[in-house]
Amino acid sequence: MKEINGRKQGVASPCAACKLLRRRCAEDCVFAPYFPADEPQKFASVHKVFGASNVNKMLQELPVHQRGDAVSSMVYEANARVRDPVYGCVGSISSLQHQIDVLQTQLAMAQAEVVHLRMRQFSSTSGRPTTTSPENRSPPPVPISQTKSPFNMDMVVDEPSIDESLWSC
Repeated sequence: MKEINGRKQGVASPCAACKLLRRRCAEDCVFAPYFPADEPQKFASVHKVFGASNVNKMLQELPVHQRGDAVSSMVYEANARVRDPVYGCVGSISSLQHQIDVLQTQLAMAQAEVVHLRMRQFSSTSGRPTTTSPENRSPPPVPISQTKSPFNMDMVVDEPSIDESLWSC
């Protein structure tokens, strides 16, 4: 048998959407090209979050060449909403932004330490005597948890508040 859009010609093999909705899958089914029968979890999560009727309306309103991207976006958001019902994709983005902030802070601290070490090396090779008296010692490094990112200017908070705890992941 030939396959067209993942469906066997001549056999009424329902797409994942029609199978979940327990209906006959028509030849012109809007779901069939995007929700093949061998990927039932894909439509199940989209149906759970958006509803079959809304997905149908969204796909009908889009040009055919944009439907694939729209389905990919819906599947991604639906999977994110299943994992985090409140924030969905925004929770993932916030978590990644937090990681970027921490890494940028670590990078800035490492760059400052490199500059400090180069200055010490320069002063020791320039012929000036260096001593290890308490005045000339470098301060101990500050743990990352006690530093604030110099790159995040929007949300500078001294003490954790309710709003900050909502965005932490």
